[in-house]
Amino acid sequence: MTDPYFDRQDQLDKITGNLLPEETIIAVYDCIGVGTGFIGVTNRRIILQDNSFVGGKVALTSIPYGKIQSLSFCSDKSMFGKFASSSSIALITSGKVYEATFRTIEKAKHIHDVALHYLFLS
Repeated sequence: MTDPYFDRQDQLDKITGNLLPEETIIAVYDCIGVGTGFIGVTNRRIILQDNSFVGGKVALTSIPYGKIQSLSFCSDKSMFGKFASSSSIALITSGKVYEATFRTIEKAKHIHDVALHYLFLS
């Protein structure tokens, strides 16, 4: 097992404190923009901190890979031309679209690729 990739220790600690038995963290990245504080990916699920939850609350939302209907990699520039200044991923479940925006295209691509891998395993 390798150490997880992460941006901020406090975000990694929140995910670590909520792991299921035999669950391992792959990455925890800080997000930018309205709503999502950070995103974590494990071998079992995606975990999003939603800072705009109803009533001004903060929610830690778990999305098992088996509940994701589609996954998108979104960029403000072509992936084949210039590098994007920011990129995001969008997860679609039966009831909601979750979007997380990252400071770099590399972090968005890493989250996308890990999630895609586990989507096809579930």
